[in-house]
Amino acid sequence: MRLREPRIEPLTDDAIGDDIRSQLGEQFTSNPILNVFRTLGKSLKAYRRFMAWGGYILSSDNDLNPRDRELVILRTGYNWKSGYEWAQHARLGRACGLSEEEISRIKAGPMAAGWSDRDRALLVATDDLTSNAFISDRNWSALAGFSEKQRMDLVMTVGQYTQVSMMLNSFGVQLDPGYTLDPDLDGRP
Repeated sequence: MRLREPRIEPLTDDAIGDDIRSQLGEQFTSNPILNVFRTLGKSLKAYRRFMAWGGYILSSDNDLNPRDRELVILRTGYNWKSGYEWAQHARLGRACGLSEEEISRIKAGPMAAGWSDRDRALLVATDDLTSNAFISDRNWSALAGFSEKQRMDLVMTVGQYTQVSMMLNSFGVQLDPGYTLDPDLDGRP
């Protein structure tokens, strides 16, 4: 987390009437509205477009399998020091098959012992994208075991979660109840 309090206050329950709730989507009729969506709900047109693109990234239309996708999202969130992103996707990563040890090792990076060649290629490409907005020729070649569509989805996934991390960090979105901040991502002054 970069900030101890939000720069943009999330919508309160009292501020979320039926009109806003209906625009936030069906998933929030029975599930709690997370702080990221309470914050983005202050700009409903942007929220709807953001959700359409984010929905693609998290859907089965993304040709990265869920485990690979979460590996990439977690490394992206870690590289951008997004405590909120990390907390949310550590849970999703576990649900997609990442072990506690792997989730912890994501922070050590692609050269840490224990990664398969496939995982290492994904992590190196993610690091390229989050440091240089480009995957080097050498690292692109290391992705030869991935289809063209998977490589495209890799770049788009890192791009989407770079944007998400920037919004979360800059808006000061705070953790939702029940989530714990990873101490390695506590950059608050």
